[in-house]
Amino acid sequence: MQLTREEFLQRNDHSLLKPTLTYADLRAGLEFAAETGCGAVCISPHRLALASEVLKGTDVRIATVVGFPTGTHATRAKVDEAKQVIDDGAVALDMVMDIGAMLSGDETRVRDDVAAVVEAAAGTEVKVILEVDYLSDEQIVRAAQLCAEAGANYVKTSTGFVAGGANAHNIGLMRGAVPDSVKIKASGGLSSLADVQAVFDAGADRWGISRTKQILAEF
Repeated sequence: MQLTREEFLQRNDHSLLKPTLTYADLRAGLEFAAETGCGAVCISPHRLALASEVLKGTDVRIATVVGFPTGTHATRAKVDEAKQVIDDGAVALDMVMDIGAMLSGDETRVRDDVAAVVEAAAGTEVKVILEVDYLSDEQIVRAAQLCAEAGANYVKTSTGFVAGGANAHNIGLMRGAVPDSVKIKASGGLSSLADVQAVFDAGADRWGISRTKQILAEF
């Protein structure tokens, strides 16, 4: 199915996570998301108050990140952060799994870390970032399965802070690894409408994009 402009926007979490963004940049990005009809924004935890202010009265959902961008935080720190950002207005969490644990074959650590955040979220949507460019195909599949077992609502490709990112191949691996009840978010490296169409065709349900304006110009 060919994506329409409206569907592209509704499935888009407009990404505002670059650490160099000024307050003015963030405000402009939030206003852009509201004006164009993005389904959500994804913003750093300490900017949630600004997002709540700018997006009040709109349909744009506010997502934020947990254990970002390395995933090496202690589980207790991730749990505390999850609880705090929900209190601060986030309605979806994009957490980073413990990548080093996955590379070490410590499946119990990976699963338990995600499960603890899912429990703390208490029904708030949790997406788990795998950082696929550090993983083999087999590890991508297994990581997605572990996150699904832990109760994640989504598995997500990347933080966008590592070269590479989402493509049809890794999205297809993730889609095939988890049940239909677990959704797939593509992020990192999506810079054209063709890129987005490719991951959509491969099974992505949502995407996180910072280049939303440039891609909109292709419609």
